[in-house]
Amino acid sequence: MDGFAVIAEPTRRAIVDRLRLGESDVGGLVDELRVSQSLVSKHLRVLRQAGVVESEVAGKRRIYRLTDRPLPDVLAWVTPYIERWNTSFDLLAEALEEER
Repeated sequence: MDGFAVIAEPTRRAIVDRLRLGESDVGGLVDELRVSQSLVSKHLRVLRQAGVVESEVAGKRRIYRLTDRPLPDVLAWVTPYIERWNTSFDLLAEALEEER
């Protein structure tokens, strides 16, 4: 599954956004996102297969966290836009500085 398909689903994006703040088990994600355990588990499986999240067993719980590997196709697509916007912001900062 390509990176765009991975993040196209709103529940998966919500899981990724939540895990950006720190690791969690399935129960914590269910409570915070207010969706069913089976739905969270289904999306975690997709995210794990895509290499976005990883897990470790801690007692009876499985703890999930984001991996350090970004979605390469999404990153490749968005990078030129970030560079363009950063250039625009740099030009704006220079113009504001000149006005002072």
